Amino acid sequence: MNAFAHIGQQCDAIEECYEFMLAYAAQGIGDDRQSRHGSQLRELLARAVDAAAGIPEAYAGVLTAVDPATAPKYIRFLEVLKADTSKALAAMELVLVQSRMPSQLIDNLNASVHLRTLLADIFLLDEILRLQQTP
Repeated sequence: MNAFAHIGQQCDAIEECYEFMLAYAAQGIGDDRQSRHGSQLRELLARAVDAAAGIPEAYAGVLTAVDPATAPKYIRFLEVLKADTSKALAAMELVLVQSRMPSQLIDNLNASVHLRTLLADIFLLDEILRLQQTP
């Protein structure tokens, strides 16, 4: 699998989890263990955590090779991405270890500036990669 496809899979896992959590939060569930969607929520959140953990390194490998002349600018932003990823991971991992995941907890995670910032970083970098691949 090439590096671009791997990054795409990582980003998809994070986005899929976020979108699922939006729908889950709207259901007013008091306990994920009593919902048919509870195990799916935990699975998607675990996949998102695994994907996010490798995001900074994956982008670093691709972006610094794209345009060596602008690599220092990429490296500076990759440091931002690393910090943002760390914060989002802390929030997602905190929620994942809870014995219950009511809708309100997931709604609060969705609203977390850390998770939203990670998503915004990913969207920005994805667009940059698309621009680099298009003549």
